[in-house]
Amino acid sequence: MKLKQTGPWIEHSGPDADVVVSSRARLARNLTDLPFVNQASDTQRREILQLVRSLPFASERGEGLVWIDLQQSTTEDRRLLFERHLVSRQFIESVSPRAVAIADDEQLSVMVNEEDHLRMQVLLPGLELEEAWRRAVEFDRRLEKHADIAVHPRWGYLTACPTNVGTAIRFSVMLHLPGLRLTNELERLRRASNDLDLAVRGFYGEGSDSSGDFYQVSNQLTLGVSETDLLATFVGEVVPRIVAYERMARDILVERSATLLEDRVHRAFGTLRSARLLGIEESMKHLSRVRLGIALGLLPDVPLGTVQRLFLEVQPAHLRRIRPDSTDDTALEPVGEDRMLDDERTRRRRAALVRHELGD
Repeated sequence: MKLKQTGPWIEHSGPDADVVVSSRARLARNLTDLPFVNQASDTQRREILQLVRSLPFASERGEGLVWIDLQQSTTEDRRLLFERHLVSRQFIESVSPRAVAIADDEQLSVMVNEEDHLRMQVLLPGLELEEAWRRAVEFDRRLEKHADIAVHPRWGYLTACPTNVGTAIRFSVMLHLPGLRLTNELERLRRASNDLDLAVRGFYGEGSDSSGDFYQVSNQLTLGVSETDLLATFVGEVVPRIVAYERMARDILVERSATLLEDRVHRAFGTLRSARLLGIEESMKHLSRVRLGIALGLLPDVPLGTVQRLFLEVQPAHLRRIRPDSTDDTALEPVGEDRMLDDERTRRRRAALVRHELGD
């Protein structure tokens, strides 16, 4: 399986990219006359998969969608898709018939037989929710030309989970919030999010922990409110407010504890450039501090693009695929799928990769 070197969520571009790493619009859709995935037999799931794959919607604008059969994929390939935020953890851990279609630029992906028959998402770098929504809706309209979608005249789109009924849309942003964490303001953000019917989740969404000070914020309300109203609130109020809080927290750190902040940033950079063993969480923590230092001008000679890419490349499945030019070749040999993802050999490989990329 071949994927781009970087995915949309890891590109350091787009509006407000110092805080907003990526924007996502996701639509859930189900076909009529077929049971929801959790009630369907494997025979019915194969029927859903065959029906969706036969639809001509994917070729009308030449997206170049590539279909990947998850039942035929290796554990490593499934993990790669998960690490790139193209599929969910539930999707890669399932054993039922399922597949994902991915556009050439990886900005569009369609999961078939996840929780719903179709889960379509558009993922763009920076604060680009309006454009992500436009593309998702455009794709959805083409889908509905060729498939009978389950819609209730009163309740809207019908979904396997009641929390998605209605518009069946989720807007979300991946945010880098080291300032709020270092000033102990994250709990206030969580309380405010609950009041606004928002969900604050970890690096890989629902059920995951924060890693590298990355957080996903998404709407929880889909019933009784229009897509345009949801989008207007998210783009016009919610995200700008969080971005402003994070930047204010960074300013406070610079004003009140500049030396401590510089020490944290440079210690993190020094550790990454010299460590011989690096665990995944340690790597993400230090890369997060380096990213913060770059945003604040404390590490002007460190390429942000390299650091952004490393957030992806230090993940276990990606690490197995990488062969950088390094004198420590023994640390970069491939390991079998049955090996632990973060054993000593893997941590040695990760450290060698990071030293190489940061100019050891």
